[in-house]
Amino acid sequence: MSSLAHFSGPWKSKLQREALLQKSSLDHFPAYPLHDPTSLVTSSQPVAFELGTGASIYTNSLLPALCEAKHEVILVTCFWARSSTLDALSHAIHSLAEHRRQHIQAQATAGPDADAVPTLKIRICFSSRSLFQKLFHTTSKDGYLYPPASWPEKLGLPSQHALRAGNIDLQVKSLFFLPFCVMHPKFLIVDRQRAWLPSCNVSWEPWLEGCISFTGDAVAGLAQFYEAVWARDQRLDEPLPTPNHRGNAAHSPSTAQLGLTAIQSPARLFVTLDSTQVPTVILPSSHHRNPRFQPFPWQNAPATPPTPLNCAVLRLLDMAEDTIYMQTPNLTSAAVIDGLMDALNRGVNVTIVTSKNMMLIEQIVTAGTTTSLCVKSLVKRYRQNRESGQRRRQAHAQSSDHGIDLEAQRHHTGSLQISYYHPRQANMSRHVTEEPVQSHLKLTIVDGQYTVLGSGNMDRASWFTSQELGVLFQSVDLASRVSSTVAEVLEGRTETLYRSD
Repeated sequence: MSSLAHFSGPWKSKLQREALLQKSSLDHFPAYPLHDPTSLVTSSQPVAFELGTGASIYTNSLLPALCEAKHEVILVTCFWARSSTLDALSHAIHSLAEHRRQHIQAQATAGPDADAVPTLKIRICFSSRSLFQKLFHTTSKDGYLYPPASWPEKLGLPSQHALRAGNIDLQVKSLFFLPFCVMHPKFLIVDRQRAWLPSCNVSWEPWLEGCISFTGDAVAGLAQFYEAVWARDQRLDEPLPTPNHRGNAAHSPSTAQLGLTAIQSPARLFVTLDSTQVPTVILPSSHHRNPRFQPFPWQNAPATPPTPLNCAVLRLLDMAEDTIYMQTPNLTSAAVIDGLMDALNRGVNVTIVTSKNMMLIEQIVTAGTTTSLCVKSLVKRYRQNRESGQRRRQAHAQSSDHGIDLEAQRHHTGSLQISYYHPRQANMSRHVTEEPVQSHLKLTIVDGQYTVLGSGNMDRASWFTSQELGVLFQSVDLASRVSSTVAEVLEGRTETLYRSD
């Protein structure tokens, strides 16, 4: 396995050059350190990886983790909609508050020597709830703080009265910037000790989603990202209170004690990971209010914003030597497609899994094209390049006096396979609930050792307008476990559009 420096050296240099070219980073939100990207490089201990629908991931992993919190929960998502996921989240918080209320009452009768129930801070952050909400949203970077009276009716959350009775301090905030700037990251941090990075929203869509959880220094990196975006008027520097171990069990009930029900999906697969320390890079990507559209064909395509996430993906594509696996809901980013073509021309084997008709209107509005058109264009370019490469090799073979033509070998084109995701037909015929109808997983694996997970799609919206967050893990074992897990779940759920060999 190569050193992380093989990736991080050129990546840092690229960001530092951009820092010198830019007069100010004030437009970046968050204002990540382009002049010192080293601060984004850290480490983590991956704990588990799972696939399923949003509802199954929330009810099997995220909500049980929330209920185990002792002092603080930070839940960041993008879309917020009435759904089984929201119902389960609201029920979990309400049940936790009731459990804590009963414990508080019991402690009150036990006298002053009883363990006090500490305040549990829950911070919920999202970007998009409705068209009306986005059209009239404040433009302030401080966002909109929902008043407690609006929680039950507008947000589907428990009342402030119920939460106060359980000593729960809840705040709910939204951020959005017209015309297209959603805050797209999704993550959960519990007591600043463990983090979950899901691809799913608090929404109703039964899509194929993924989630990785980890501990270690990278959790602090996520907390810093949260503070820079959602808690600019607060500081997370102060350590959380030291847990009172005598009261931990009572304060952190099990899901069975709270009466929570896990929603199952036929696509659910959970694997534990070898929790050894692995090099990790936090990859933020700022939103940009100017989408930099170039509507006329004679205009050159604009350069992609040089964010840590964008630069990281391009660096990985540029340094790939053997394989690239990319699974994305949509593929409309010209920079990504060009990077894939360059890799193929170097002999790298590329596998792409995407969706055919996912969010078509959004694709047209934000990219002026669709995944289907971009994929067809990629295949056409690939065929042309491969045919020209074959002609070059034939010409070299005819003019070469040697048995082995090294020049021809250098022009070998890598293999390309592109597949569309589809639900498993047997489950659809039997009307099995929570069968994923689309793939919403965002995953890139390069050379079997660099794995990027997070919120960023390989579409123009993610690369130009929306705020994103990715995490890069360098680990052969992690890449292998994630790859095999995804392959198992995708069995019977893909249709090959193009295979070169």
